[in-house]
Amino acid sequence: MKFKKEKLIEILLFLCAMLSVFTTLGIVYTLIFESINFFAEVSIIDFLTDTQWTPLFTDKHYGILPLLSGTFLTSFIAIGVALPIGLSIAVYLNEYASNRFRTIIKPLLEILAAIPTVVYGFFALTVVTPFLQNFIPNLASFNALSPGIVMGIMIIPMISSLSDDAIASVPGSLREASLGLGATRFQTAFKVMIPSALSGIVVSVILAISRAIGETMIVAIAAGQQPNLTLDPTVPISTITTYIVQISLGDVPHNSPEYRTLFAAGLTLFIFTFILNNISFYIKNKFTLKYN
Repeated sequence: MKFKKEKLIEILLFLCAMLSVFTTLGIVYTLIFESINFFAEVSIIDFLTDTQWTPLFTDKHYGILPLLSGTFLTSFIAIGVALPIGLSIAVYLNEYASNRFRTIIKPLLEILAAIPTVVYGFFALTVVTPFLQNFIPNLASFNALSPGIVMGIMIIPMISSLSDDAIASVPGSLREASLGLGATRFQTAFKVMIPSALSGIVVSVILAISRAIGETMIVAIAAGQQPNLTLDPTVPISTITTYIVQISLGDVPHNSPEYRTLFAAGLTLFIFTFILNNISFYIKNKFTLKYN
């Protein structure tokens, strides 16, 4: 009887695992199938090289570059904000904070990750943008800078938590040896602990970039939804996720090239996030194999 229960549990766990696999395969199949139909009508060369993205206009252009530039611009700003702050928090929690303070502050940091992104979006639009306009007069009401900064605030817990775990996994003997040789706590943190935990920190950054690239509501609310091929963070931009939201409102006829751009853009986003996630897994596995 006990054997049968164990076998049943094993089968249920296997089915749960396969459910996630088949769901992923179904998503990939849908993206590829619809994208093939799209590229049957639109040249893939134009899709990859055209500098205009106007599928909903009379003069139609299907160049993905403006959406890619907006996506990477906001993600770059977000990482520029989150990396130094998140890494500094991880170093402080590991090297300076008491155990009592650490147990209190870590759950409070996780609250940032629990705030709905739509709230972050309105915060970027109504608070951050007016504040930045006091210092940058030519900053448009919709721009890439504000959502990028707020996205950075949102992913701080991801970088700080994963980097904290990476630093904490470094053998304590390295810290003790460094302090025993006369190094200060600051020197120990940045010349011993961080280099030793670098692969884990890199993984946290890559995962945070993937999270930023896939962010939707913050950029949809505060970035302006205007596809511009630019690296100027003060002007309105659009990202791949923003465009997907725009098309998903239902105003575009089904089975039209304009509707199928939804899947072509989604496939592009999937490819980038898939590559980034695999890079993080490769780095993590390489580190694990090296030190275990």
